[in-house]
Amino acid sequence: MKRRMLYISASLLIAFVAHNVEAQGGRPAVGDKALTHMSQSVAIRYWLAHPEQAPVHLQQRFRQARQTAAQARGRSGTSRPHVAGLFNLDTFGLPQNEESVTACRPSTSVVLGGTNDFRGLFLDPEGNFTGWHLSTDDGANVANEGFLPSVEIAGKPVPSGGDPVVAADGRCRLFAGSLNDDPFDPFTQPNGVGVYKSDPATLASCPGGSDPSCWPTRRAVAVAEPPHFLDKEWLDVGKSGPAGVVVWVVYTNFVLDPSAPAGFTSASINAVRCDADLVSCTSPILISDNDQDVQFGDVTIGQDGRTYITWSEIQGELEGTAQTFIHKLRIAPAGSLTFGPTRVVATEELPLPFGGFLHANDFRTATYPKNEVALVGGRPRVFVVWDACQARPLDTICEEPQIKLTYSDDDGGTWTEQKILSVGNDNYFPTISSDSAGRLAVAWYTNSFDPNFHNRQDVELVTLNASTAAVTKRMRISLFPNETEADPVLGGFFIGDYIEVFADQGTAYVHYNANYRQIELLGLGFPVNQQDNFMVKTRLVGE
Repeated sequence: MKRRMLYISASLLIAFVAHNVEAQGGRPAVGDKALTHMSQSVAIRYWLAHPEQAPVHLQQRFRQARQTAAQARGRSGTSRPHVAGLFNLDTFGLPQNEESVTACRPSTSVVLGGTNDFRGLFLDPEGNFTGWHLSTDDGANVANEGFLPSVEIAGKPVPSGGDPVVAADGRCRLFAGSLNDDPFDPFTQPNGVGVYKSDPATLASCPGGSDPSCWPTRRAVAVAEPPHFLDKEWLDVGKSGPAGVVVWVVYTNFVLDPSAPAGFTSASINAVRCDADLVSCTSPILISDNDQDVQFGDVTIGQDGRTYITWSEIQGELEGTAQTFIHKLRIAPAGSLTFGPTRVVATEELPLPFGGFLHANDFRTATYPKNEVALVGGRPRVFVVWDACQARPLDTICEEPQIKLTYSDDDGGTWTEQKILSVGNDNYFPTISSDSAGRLAVAWYTNSFDPNFHNRQDVELVTLNASTAAVTKRMRISLFPNETEADPVLGGFFIGDYIEVFADQGTAYVHYNANYRQIELLGLGFPVNQQDNFMVKTRLVGE
């Protein structure tokens, strides 16, 4: 298989960055607080290009990251140490995070992962940032990888900008989603949400890197002009009644205003539906009604063909008071573009807030609800999971967060009493998937195996019976506890906003982030621990 990555010399990269900083001539059209609310992939790419505008404690680190890339001129990557579950071919020691995963249900030997891949930011000629990683042997090894290439927006190629999401349909056609924006000037240039389509044979044999032949079908399904900025997309693909196989995409549309207290005046959740060939897409459909501050849309096409979208309305952020997240749901009938009434899933008084932190870790966190739909007794049951603090001193310090689950059998009209899935200490970033055979897989990060400091991180996976919501198996699936601060580029600042589990026929694939591997950064210095994406395949046990 070809494993070639396309790289740009570091000297050209630094010159490109310097040119764009000079050309922009000032601060971005966004406030600092807005950057804490939006995707951190956008903020980090911008701060690496403009270190003087990063938070004070990160400015020197980001300056040094650019200088380190310059020192790597002419070097090749070092050999790749084998670590069980490693799911990339990175030989440069740059971070990967914010993992997504899917597998082909007809042939689960094909597994596709998505990441924020910092090799793209430093080494890709176009600055593409959204990575893809293909396995053709059931997730055991990476056959090929690369970056999602640019899509055309307003007549110009715009690189992929992170927030990866991947999905596969019943014919093993592979889809990926990404933000697309200018990494050096994201807020005053047109931006959008890109959706990509390929297949296993094409991805396995293409040159990799950002070669457009890897993803021959691609388009911006939503486009925005400043002061609008599109963020946090998610997608699903599936059969939806008379519409056939379709792709649904949700995203957040911010109206930026650096003079506003929160850096933006409003935000809305919107959705777009495309046919499976990405030839025809609808205009954006407003989902979040009159909500003024929202984030974290999630979409599922159920086995019943209906479309389920959840999101969170944030209260208190625009007002500068304690934040409350109201999780909401809307459903569209199979094949329809018309969504039913908004249903409140839960009002979370103690979410992981924007701008807050876990009490023993420094990376960005925020409550991100995820939904899944399973057929129980032939009827759809909607599940929603999220994380929430048990205490929140000073309204920003999250202590002992738990993983919560609730479900509805009447399209969101009523919801069950919230069930706590986690057991002790700090738990966050939940993800949920149904194997379509009556089992649910829910995974999350946990610090419960570090009882003294609540700092080291593991990954926990539970199997639930969809009929009873009872936990039938609990597994610690990480290799060993992870030190989230052990990355020479990012430190403990960012590990992504989510991980993902994909379940099928009694098997779960979990794609997550850890610093297990030691490798020289850009071929310099000593082998040190650094961020990588890891894949675990395991059986779901229990009935």
